[in-house]
Amino acid sequence: MAQSSQLIVVDASVLPDVIGKVLKVKKLLANREEKSSAAACKRVGISRSAYYKYKDSVFSYEDKLTQRIVNLHVVLLDEAGVLSSVLSALYALDANILTVNQSIPIDGVAGVTFSIRMGSALQNPHELEEHLIGAPGVVHVKILSGE
Repeated sequence: MAQSSQLIVVDASVLPDVIGKVLKVKKLLANREEKSSAAACKRVGISRSAYYKYKDSVFSYEDKLTQRIVNLHVVLLDEAGVLSSVLSALYALDANILTVNQSIPIDGVAGVTFSIRMGSALQNPHELEEHLIGAPGVVHVKILSGE
C-alpha cells in the first residue's frame, strides 16, 4: 500500500546536522559551485549515501513555501525599448523574472506574460501592477495568478 507524503515544518536547530548539510549540497549543485554530488558532499562533509538518502525529501522552507510567485499578462506598445523599460522597472522593484513569453505584435501591441518572484520591496502583487501600469509603453497589466 502506497503511503502519502506529509510535510512538516521543523526548526533546523533540532534536526540532525546531516539534514542541513544535504541542503548545502543541493545548493552547491544548483548554483553549479560544484560539478558533481561527490565533490559537493566532500566539500560539505557528508557521505554520498547520506545525501542520496535525503535529497528528494529535504527542502528549504524559503524555497518551497514562500516563493511569492506572480504571473502577469502585460500588453505593450510595439516600440523599441518598451520591453526593456518594463524589465528595468521590474529590476528596480527587486523582482526576479522566472519566465518571459512574448507574442508577435498585432495592431501595434504585443502581449507579454511574465512569471515573477516578488522581491522584498513589494508587499503584494497589486503594488507590482500599479508600478508597471505607469511605465512608458505599457497599455494594460493583468495579474493572472499570485500569492
